[in-house]
Amino acid sequence: MSQPPGQLTFVAPRRAKPARHLADLSMADRRAAVTELGEKAFRADQLSRHYFERLTSDVGSMTDLPAASRETLSALLPELLTPVREMATDGGTTRKTLWRLFDGALVESVLMRYPDRVTMCVSSQAGCGMNCPFCATGQAGLTRNMSTAEIVEQVVSGARALAAGEVPGGPGRVSNVVFMGMGEPLANYKQVIGAVRRLVEPAPQGLGISARGVTVSTVGLVPAIGKLADEGLPVTLALSLHAPDDELRDTLVPINTRWKVAEVLDAAWAYAARTKRRVSIEYALIKDINDQEWRADLLGKLVKNKLVHVNLIPLNPTPGSKWTASRPEDERAFVRRLQFHGVAVTVRDTRGREIDGACGQLAAAE
Repeated sequence: MSQPPGQLTFVAPRRAKPARHLADLSMADRRAAVTELGEKAFRADQLSRHYFERLTSDVGSMTDLPAASRETLSALLPELLTPVREMATDGGTTRKTLWRLFDGALVESVLMRYPDRVTMCVSSQAGCGMNCPFCATGQAGLTRNMSTAEIVEQVVSGARALAAGEVPGGPGRVSNVVFMGMGEPLANYKQVIGAVRRLVEPAPQGLGISARGVTVSTVGLVPAIGKLADEGLPVTLALSLHAPDDELRDTLVPINTRWKVAEVLDAAWAYAARTKRRVSIEYALIKDINDQEWRADLLGKLVKNKLVHVNLIPLNPTPGSKWTASRPEDERAFVRRLQFHGVAVTVRDTRGREIDGACGQLAAAE
């Protein structure tokens, strides 16, 4: 259900919760859960090794567990995501999967294999309540928050496909995770932080991905950016800015009516100072809307001499949208103006555009 223009939804509708899963729990909580099921606590370590190291949820194959224990312990490995459809492009190295959750909600994740890394783009909410008008997900409204394990399982699924050699390029592993799929990650704060911890904790507690390979995106929930800085997790913060002036950003990114550009950038600089991690400024270039050279100058002045990198994103088309990507010459001029101010800038590769898997295109339609 779409939202009226500019309306924000911070609190997800109350719905039934998915079954408790091993990945929802810290190691101590897993041991407690196993004990509650009448099993010895060390079975939690065995289950964790199977799930996070061997990437399996099939208790029948866990021959180091007594046959009588397997069915009992299967309660901690419920099926959370059911694949509905998979689409591929780039010779099979970019794969978008549409998932159905236990309650029928639909989400999407994207695996992107590059020569030097494999990145998983994951969803953190079914839909999104931030209502950015150029984003297909934002136009769909918010269905519900995802659980920690539902988020983690997207990455584990990608890791399984890589380990099995299903992605061209031979067996591999997930090296990077970006919370840039459906949803506003910091509006589902507790579950997203739980997922980040499962991703970066060493096996068998978690997947053992470097925290420096994890990027958490936000449209600018200022208090949550402050909380994230205090978590002790050196993940990259990606700020979806899209306009350097309040007048335009109020329209493009409605959260700006709550926290203005200056406040959001102050929170980003505080995050960089606390974590020593370079902030990524995400900026979708939209033809004749936010791609003027004077706006590039204003952005350059706002971010120069900061621990920052600007990631320009050619706007990806979405059905029914009146907006489109900037002209190539305007894109080049925007880059030049930022470089004039000494700002590090790149133009993002539009991986997955052909399968509606690129930035801003995820709509989870059957």
